[in-house]
Amino acid sequence: MVVFTSLEFLFRFFPAFLAVYYITPKKYRNTTLLFGSIVFYGMGEPYYVLLLLAAVWLNYFFAKKIYSCRDTRRGRKCRKDRLAAVLALDVGLLAAFKLLGIFLDSSILPLGLSFYLFKMISFQVDIFRKEMTELPTFKRTAVYFTMFPQIVSGPIMRFHEGSFLMEEREYSLEKLEEGLQYFVAGLGTKVLLADRLAILWKDIHVIGYESISTPLAWLGAAAYSMELYFDFWGYSLMASGICVMLGFPFIQNFDHPYASKSIGEFWRRWHITLGGFFRDYVYIPLGGNRNGLAKTMRNLFAVWLLTGLWHGGSLNFVLWGLALFLLIAAEKLVLGKLFAKFPWIGRCYTLFFIPVTWVIFAVNDLGQLGLYLGRLFPFAGIGVALNPNDILKYLGMYWYYLLLGVIWCIPVFPRFLQKHRKNPVAVILTAVVFWLSVFCIVSMENNPFAYLKF
Repeated sequence: MVVFTSLEFLFRFFPAFLAVYYITPKKYRNTTLLFGSIVFYGMGEPYYVLLLLAAVWLNYFFAKKIYSCRDTRRGRKCRKDRLAAVLALDVGLLAAFKLLGIFLDSSILPLGLSFYLFKMISFQVDIFRKEMTELPTFKRTAVYFTMFPQIVSGPIMRFHEGSFLMEEREYSLEKLEEGLQYFVAGLGTKVLLADRLAILWKDIHVIGYESISTPLAWLGAAAYSMELYFDFWGYSLMASGICVMLGFPFIQNFDHPYASKSIGEFWRRWHITLGGFFRDYVYIPLGGNRNGLAKTMRNLFAVWLLTGLWHGGSLNFVLWGLALFLLIAAEKLVLGKLFAKFPWIGRCYTLFFIPVTWVIFAVNDLGQLGLYLGRLFPFAGIGVALNPNDILKYLGMYWYYLLLGVIWCIPVFPRFLQKHRKNPVAVILTAVVFWLSVFCIVSMENNPFAYLKF
């Protein structure tokens, strides 16, 4: 599998592709991107390339059929029937593989299936809603569905957010430099922070949750919270950086979520494109918050249940989604006014509960999950006395990664670097981060991206 943090991608596939892409005349660059994306996907999932191509063709076929329906009473029914048919196809395909992954083997799930199918679903609904003035060509649609920077783990860009007409794209050395800096920032975030913090989380798993103290359990929850954030934010920065280098706009998928003043705000800043998908294609069509409190709670429940199931079929993902629903419902019903009046309380509430929800997300064995939660909340006194000095050992081993992680979570620092990215010091820092990341890839243990198989 070729991932962005592999030497094969960094020094073979992407430089070669970028060179071919730029020497290709502008009017043929969509063809180059389409071919390169299929090659990239085939290097990771050769057996599922045909599935991807079939899904692309079928979705374009149905999009044409939906678009061709006339704006009459009969035509509107035709549009609804055809939309229902293609949604049943896409959702059914996703559900079938998710179920096979649960009952047979999780490795059976095709790479990026959830992400490219969600793109296809959003495309069909936007065609149905007439949010596109004309039907795009097959080639432009296929490029949108398959473009390699996003096919593995998103972001879930909408068609109208991209520049799929040649004349819309911006090509310049400045854009190339900007995209490269985003890419290197993401590479460093993933390799130098996420992968290093992942070792602490693995160490705690090896020790056994029954043998760790409560302080170490909280340290592990905090480390995993940052690891998952830096892993996926790093991927998103790399993906969007590549898109900028190819002439597409930057798609923001994270907006410093750990600076949020509530859990609801946290989830508006985390995985923004997925949250936007569920908002626009599930929550609002169900009625959103327009039909009273009871239905608003019902709609929120549906969104968070689906969000949990989208991430995985094991019970811990369902519990994770329901826990977030309860926390957000509590904010809407009771705590929202308090947080608005005293933002610091909302920040503390968010920073306390989010790591707990990530533990539910991470531990799929319910027995082990119960043990870990028991260590986090030792109401009977169990946990604090176990290995009371283990926290000192692991703080001594990982304090610098934890400190850098906390600093990188504070919005002022990444925003400062973004503002001064053309400064020579920032350019030198980018080069240092790149080569440090390459050194770590070559000489240390690195993890695959957490969202590779969603």
